[in-house]
Amino acid sequence: MRQAYQDAIEESGKWEERANTWRKENEELLSGLSDAIDLQLKAWDLTPAETDVGLLLLKGLSLKEIAQIRDVSERTVRDQAGAIYRKSGLANRNEFAAFFLEDLLTSRT
Repeated sequence: MRQAYQDAIEESGKWEERANTWRKENEELLSGLSDAIDLQLKAWDLTPAETDVGLLLLKGLSLKEIAQIRDVSERTVRDQAGAIYRKSGLANRNEFAAFFLEDLLTSRT
């Protein structure tokens, strides 16, 4: 059991190292994407709170996690997420994420 735990910790460290290397290699591209996302959120005329929620949704956090981070109720976050979808013309979290990511994921066939 201890060995399995140690192996898991080592594997986690390797993935973290790989992720950090990837981020460094793609820093300029990531910065440009971040700027583009910020511009789109402004174009949708989101409030500062809605913008914060939108960015956290894109990072994959749950409504409960966002509420805890922002020190508000889960209902407030749910309402803010609804406002984001309404203002953007997108139906839900999946469409919201796909709006920003779909063109980045090119077909390999």
